[in-house]
Amino acid sequence: MRFHILGLPHTVTSKEYIACAYTQKVYKFAKMMTARGHTVIHYGHEESDLPCTEHVTVLSTEDWKKTYGDHDWRKHFFKFDVNDHAYQTFYRNAIEEVGKRKQKNDFILPFWGSGTRPVCDAHPDLITVEPGIGYAGGHWARFKIFESYSIHSAYYGLTSVGTCNEDWYDVVIPNYFETEDFQFAPEEKEDYFLFLGRVYEGKGVNIAVQATEAIGAKLIIAGQNSLKDMGYKEVPPHVTEIGYADVETRKRLMSRAKGAFVASLYNEPFGGVQVECLFSGTPTITTDWGSFTENNIHGVTGYRCRTFEQFTWAAKNIDKIDPQKCRDFAVNNFSLEVVAKKYEEYFQSVLNVYNGAGWYEKNDERTNLDWLSKYYPA
Repeated sequence: MRFHILGLPHTVTSKEYIACAYTQKVYKFAKMMTARGHTVIHYGHEESDLPCTEHVTVLSTEDWKKTYGDHDWRKHFFKFDVNDHAYQTFYRNAIEEVGKRKQKNDFILPFWGSGTRPVCDAHPDLITVEPGIGYAGGHWARFKIFESYSIHSAYYGLTSVGTCNEDWYDVVIPNYFETEDFQFAPEEKEDYFLFLGRVYEGKGVNIAVQATEAIGAKLIIAGQNSLKDMGYKEVPPHVTEIGYADVETRKRLMSRAKGAFVASLYNEPFGGVQVECLFSGTPTITTDWGSFTENNIHGVTGYRCRTFEQFTWAAKNIDKIDPQKCRDFAVNNFSLEVVAKKYEEYFQSVLNVYNGAGWYEKNDERTNLDWLSKYYPA
């Protein structure tokens, strides 16, 4: 199969941009599908560094800096606007370059959703699939891949009850990760909890600060922004802020933490950090909604909570969670090798329908029919 994958105009597709989940999806998808023998053509920033069949530069460093200047994404959240110079340059060049390379039955994947839709709209003869949907609104493609049943259900809401939308190809396939990116060393655990991610109220950082303070535990906060950006006059004495964590630093922090708070206040579409912590053998304390109801098995990989009492109890009892079960759950459900098979089955089915075979026709190209299986630790 052949894939045209669109990077994000405001980032560089590389491992360095670890703070952007969507950029990492582009990077990992390219690696995952290239390794399985598919043709993957990436369109993005000239400094992109990823494993793929071909990288096509559609945005120069000069154009990027002309738009975003010296904005430091490591300290502050990403800055972008779909009408800015970088986006418009990306659209114009990507439309042209895709046109030079496209073939019949090629897929085009806008990982940034409507943020790169103009490129897809310019090539209606390609098969547009929206992968890894974890954002609100803007979905338009005939074929959609959601990251969790939670976000899938939230998208359709009550409007679909009692109706027959026949959205057979709007499926759920989880996010995917490279197992080797995570260190598993439970014997090296240290006496601290971790909050990893963008520091703002919606990610539940206040819960992490307050719960650890209540039980007298240490908390390390790593990510864009700071507590003072949120209005804290002083950083509490039990908290250590380290700012943005690069690839190696976050690997070490996740592996050595006794537990991690991922207590998002909103309906988290997937919650990548939560699963990354499980890869590291670190149990997670989450809220009891969104994708956490699927990816955090209460009492096995961590705890799901709704009240302050529950959060503090969870922190006190974090040592009851087995790091090996956390690791096994993550590796067997979210590793590239596992998820790649689900994607292949899905794309094969889409090709069958796109070429007019229909829903009931047999597809002799199918290689995997167990794509809804999920592993649960004993």
